[in-house]
Amino acid sequence: MPEGAVSRVLFIQATQALGAVLAFDYPADAVLSRHFRDNRELGHRDRGFIAEAVYGVLRRLRWLRRLAGAEATPRMLLLAWFARGEGWPMRNFEGLVSATERDWVASVKAAEAGEMSLAERVDLPDWLAERLLAQMDEGELVALAHGLNRSAPLDLRVNLMKGDRDAVLARLQADGIAAAAGRLSPQAIRLAGKPALQKHPLFLDGSFEVQDEGSQLLGLLVQPRRGELVVDFCAGAGGKTLQLGAMMRSTGRLYAFDVSDKRLAKLKPRMARAGLSNVHPVLIAHESDAKVKRLAGKADRVLVDAPCTGLGTLRRNPDLKWRQSPAAVEEMGVKQAAILAAAARLVRPGGRLVYATCSLLAEENDQIVDAFLAAHPDFRPLSAEAILAQQHVSLETGERLRLLPHRHDTDGFFAAVMERAAAVQTAAGEAAGE
Repeated sequence: MPEGAVSRVLFIQATQALGAVLAFDYPADAVLSRHFRDNRELGHRDRGFIAEAVYGVLRRLRWLRRLAGAEATPRMLLLAWFARGEGWPMRNFEGLVSATERDWVASVKAAEAGEMSLAERVDLPDWLAERLLAQMDEGELVALAHGLNRSAPLDLRVNLMKGDRDAVLARLQADGIAAAAGRLSPQAIRLAGKPALQKHPLFLDGSFEVQDEGSQLLGLLVQPRRGELVVDFCAGAGGKTLQLGAMMRSTGRLYAFDVSDKRLAKLKPRMARAGLSNVHPVLIAHESDAKVKRLAGKADRVLVDAPCTGLGTLRRNPDLKWRQSPAAVEEMGVKQAAILAAAARLVRPGGRLVYATCSLLAEENDQIVDAFLAAHPDFRPLSAEAILAQQHVSLETGERLRLLPHRHDTDGFFAAVMERAAAVQTAAGEAAGE
């Protein structure tokens, strides 16, 4: 936004949107979408300004409240963000503020935040900073927080059914879209900006989908083959389902389970655009639905991209750190354990099970997998690093995949790969040393 280009009306719009978001009753993206629907006169540029301003405040909320005061109004927080976060010179506030507000903005520009706790310095709630500090040292936490406070880039996944990455990349570049091959996923393209792509011919013909590069690695860990029976247990709107279907070259059977009819409805037109005929969306009531039980012991591969707090996605959903709570983490853990146990029943002997989240917390990640393995001796861990290496992805991740924004420039992801024993030994057989 060029200097001096913000009108008083646009600033009021941004203030109204921020006030609605800060109620934390609904996800920020949903609140903004509603605001834009209710104010259709806002152009693409204006919507972008409002969204960036709101997300800027959400990312640095604790710091801004130290500068502007704990009881700062949405308007004051926005002024503080533009003054300090965006570094606006005082002339940019002309026409936006009264003389009294101008003096206040000047004082904020000169203010020192003072002595701050670690949680305040990293713009996290106290409970979350404490849990992350138990998993890493202070320097790593500060680096992670800086990574989470940056805006996420726009990544595409090339549909292998429609073409290869080099061809898609060449077409985008020929159309004046700055893009480069992803560093991690062989299916990824990273864009330099955030162009509108919904009307691009390659999007319309299904040659690519928008998907974070880290998310694409989960599909590589599943590593589905042609003709297999594969289950995406928590499919959502189907981003990973589409990736798995393309890797299977639309052969075999790919079941997309989800408890939300709305999410599955969004998958169907995407399937058609992607050219997939092997995907079977299935609405289930819960993880123990009879529709799930029918596949017991039959699946070659099962992906459990479990519902989670989403704390690895704070680059694009910064409101989550203020909307989640320790109670929510505990509740999520119970749900995750139940879903993983139910999904495991579908895996055939010798089949593969992948558990993944976009959370940063051990309570949703390692602890869930460790408890599962302890209770299910017929499953053994596989090396995520080795599986990725088989597909020409060189990533030092160890047995379990851990992606972090400040290290990998992706969303935060966790994944553990497990394999069901080809034959379960009996207790008597184990005792006899068989």
